[in-house]
Amino acid sequence: MSEPEVWLRGALPDVAPLLQPVAHSLLQCRLEVRATVPTLSPTELWVTPGGAASAGYHVRHAIGSLDRLFTYARGEQLSHAQMIALREEGRMDERDGIQAELVAEFDAAVERALTQLRATDPSTLLEPREVGRARLPSTVLGLLFHAAEHTQRHAGQLVTTAKVVRSV
Repeated sequence: MSEPEVWLRGALPDVAPLLQPVAHSLLQCRLEVRATVPTLSPTELWVTPGGAASAGYHVRHAIGSLDRLFTYARGEQLSHAQMIALREEGRMDERDGIQAELVAEFDAAVERALTQLRATDPSTLLEPREVGRARLPSTVLGLLFHAAEHTQRHAGQLVTTAKVVRSV
């Protein structure tokens, strides 16, 4: 490893201390997406080994869920466009260049999340928030932490799925 993982590189400027782990996690995921997605062909992105979700799905779902969870953290409900994007996460797209497009979309989602993290007042972290149509209870901190761990989970599944697909 030429460089330590992101969380071992020190504090990120303009991110509150309590939100550093969220930012570190998202930046680590960005590195993993950038390193993995371009290694797959457009067809390999959508292979579902053993019925598991495809690598492409994991990237799209990470993008969408990050956006949705940060929306809830702002105290907002999902837009119509977000609901459409949710339904489209598993749609295959084998166009040439889809890899670069997915990486760029993931990068943009992480940048939007980092912008929101930098603007998050630490005094709001324990404020209640509602999630989904059922308006389930959470907090700003709960949503931001879950966004980080959920994104990390799908980045890991992306890496594993890519290894399986390339080995077949």
